[in-house]
Amino acid sequence: MSAAPSRDPRIATATSHWGPRFVANGVPLSDFQAVTGSITHWDEWCAAWSRCAAVHEALGREALAKGMTLSAGEHYTRAAVCYHFGKFLFVHRPDEMRTAHERAVACRNAALPHLRPPGERVAIPFEGATLYGNLRRPAGVARPPVVVMCMGLDSAKEEMNAYENDFLARGMATLAFDGPGQGEAELTLAIRGDYEAPVKAVFDWLESREDIDVGRIGLWGVSLGGYYAPRAAAVERRARACVSLSGPYRWVDVFDAANPLTREAFRVRSRSRSDDEARAKAATLTLEGLASGIECPLLVVAGENDNLIPSSHAERMAAEAGPRAKLLIVAGGNHVANNVWYRYRPQSADWLANQLGAG
Repeated sequence: MSAAPSRDPRIATATSHWGPRFVANGVPLSDFQAVTGSITHWDEWCAAWSRCAAVHEALGREALAKGMTLSAGEHYTRAAVCYHFGKFLFVHRPDEMRTAHERAVACRNAALPHLRPPGERVAIPFEGATLYGNLRRPAGVARPPVVVMCMGLDSAKEEMNAYENDFLARGMATLAFDGPGQGEAELTLAIRGDYEAPVKAVFDWLESREDIDVGRIGLWGVSLGGYYAPRAAAVERRARACVSLSGPYRWVDVFDAANPLTREAFRVRSRSRSDDEARAKAATLTLEGLASGIECPLLVVAGENDNLIPSSHAERMAAEAGPRAKLLIVAGGNHVANNVWYRYRPQSADWLANQLGAG
């Protein structure tokens, strides 16, 4: 009897670090178990998730052909999330990664007009390039406040549906966008520490809209976006409130201890030729000398058991921001506390709605 093939440790890393995230953000548990249990090597990851996503995509087309538009939006959204998780850290095969990402974008775009409330794909000029985002507005609110949503190292706007719905249900619009090194911008713009620059472009663009109250803009960021959002809030005075979710105070402090998939994704998306160059660029992602300048209310959330970005980063961020900051360490939470999302997602949405005068 031949021995069973050994399992690639990168698969174990992805499933153990991010399993709760997949499910909390829209991947059916049975799909997660089936896909991760069907492969033994990391090279199979993207293709396996793409096959899973294609099932949901086909269901979306079928529902749309029958005029079942709500179901179509739901199917396409699940397809987008599955395609996204196929590519999210698959940087060693860029062509395969790009194909999966393009399908994720196409499926989310197909879903947008059929969601409740619906969404709108938007294009925002930025330094000679374009940042793409998804704008959704709550039903029955003429000029709602808006939450500008900053992605992390491996997240993209196609993953944000569950988060968006929490804000929308509380009377806030959402604008999830891909900044430099993220999603649709990852192939054209490198990761940069001064994230206030793309946020300024987003805020400027929002001021052209008559269906949004630009006097009530909040910032929200997840994981590395939990650094980007407060970094932008320290400079961009138009922000009325900010939520930092599992963000680093200084990214370089956790760079060497991060798992290999995360380090390699940062190297590629920061356009670094070596780990040493990536580490040097990681050092530019810091709140040193900036956190104390955040003038708007700040909610800092971290998982108690985060093994990527220790909760000490959140504690330092909140301490330096001073009395404007509120700290929430989520008991039993992993990175982004996706394993106990109910302990912070509704609460942070309530906090932001209160700060922005929604409802």
